[in-house]
Amino acid sequence: MPSCERRRGSVLTKFRPMCNEIRFRPPAGRGLFSHRAGRQLREGLPSAHVTEAAGALRLSALGLPWMAVSAVLRGFFLARRRVGPNVASQLAEQTVRIGAVAAALYATPGRDAGERCTLVLGATALSEAVSCTLMALFCRGEARRCFGGKRAQTPPEASRRLWDILWPVEGGRVLASALHTAENMLVPACLAVYLTGAGGRAAALEQYGVLKGMALPLLTFPFGLLGSLAVLLMPEITQAHVLGQTARLNALLDRMLRLTGFFSALAAALFWCWGPDAAGLLYGSAEAGFYLQVLAPVLPLLYLESMVDGAMKGMGEQKAVFRYSLWDAVLRIAGVLLLLPRWGMKGFLWVILLSSAYTCQMNTARLLHVSGLKPRLWRWLGAPALAALVSAGAGEGLRALLAGWLGSGSTPARLAALCAGGFGMAAVCLAVQWPLGLGEEVQAILRTEKSRRERQKSPENRNCSGHRGEN
Repeated sequence: MPSCERRRGSVLTKFRPMCNEIRFRPPAGRGLFSHRAGRQLREGLPSAHVTEAAGALRLSALGLPWMAVSAVLRGFFLARRRVGPNVASQLAEQTVRIGAVAAALYATPGRDAGERCTLVLGATALSEAVSCTLMALFCRGEARRCFGGKRAQTPPEASRRLWDILWPVEGGRVLASALHTAENMLVPACLAVYLTGAGGRAAALEQYGVLKGMALPLLTFPFGLLGSLAVLLMPEITQAHVLGQTARLNALLDRMLRLTGFFSALAAALFWCWGPDAAGLLYGSAEAGFYLQVLAPVLPLLYLESMVDGAMKGMGEQKAVFRYSLWDAVLRIAGVLLLLPRWGMKGFLWVILLSSAYTCQMNTARLLHVSGLKPRLWRWLGAPALAALVSAGAGEGLRALLAGWLGSGSTPARLAALCAGGFGMAAVCLAVQWPLGLGEEVQAILRTEKSRRERQKSPENRNCSGHRGEN
């Protein structure tokens, strides 16, 4: 790709024809219930008509056992209140996934879309295997330190207790998974309706693959760091709720929402300023960079919804979480059917935005109602938004200073400019966030951790060779 196309202006210029097509495409033939739409949907939905996806489906199945075992092992460390293993495995998983996908796409330019899709899902299965292997190694060491040579013993009434949890939680997940599968089948079919005469189903799969395989993994990558906060706070939230410690519960929820706001605002500002450059460096895709910029403002909603979801489950609100996720899946399918045949990927971006706003608002409102915590909009949203705006301005200035390196044809120079700009922007954002409340929360967390370690060092509270687990 010529160096000029890697610049931000060229990114938007390259994508402008697609935007014009979205805006000015004539409505004839785009209606969902037109004859052509019905024919495209009938042809697009059955998997037998998409033979190029067979290899991808087979390889994706290889990752399922690794995902299941990893989930069990992460639950063990969550109960032990150990942050490091979960964070390390998630970061390794995302790093391997992004690197393997980028290598596969770089090595297969111009190849069949089915082959490239197979390579992408193979990279995903590989990342799951790496994550599971790391978790198994961490778990083996932790088990030796905690249990020594003791034999495993089955807890009393284990089957009944497991089924009491399994039916409401996993039953809801199965239903939600079925609806998400239906959505994933409908998106390419509805995109094919919109792209009739402009590439059809092949172009639809390409656009959807760029969003799901390139843009979204980058957007979710920073959540691996925020996951450490979840691992640290969720057991504390559950304990405070079970013991009826309302003041402590509200303080923990306030801290979670506040830190999530600060972190997600920083991530959104970084992707807004540097998303096109990162996508151009990793994938050579202007389209992926456009998606990163468009979805960057949605990151606070996505991250907040994930954290609130975990807190609600810790407080016994699994049924409410299932109810909201079910309605969200239904609304997403309706949005896909109504918007994609008419507006294409622009419509799907609106579906993501509206879905994130709905789930975040409903889950947060339920959490505040159950806990009795009063909304604090400035602490959770206002202060993080202010810091994000200041850091975004600093990021634009850094982009102007580093324009020569970013536009060069040298990959090391572009990588160095991207890292320097990102770290500089993050430093500005953290400097603004610190007096707005980030410093207060960090100091409180450090004090709490220090007092925990002191209690664990005492002989009467020592458990599992001095580790954090508390039975």
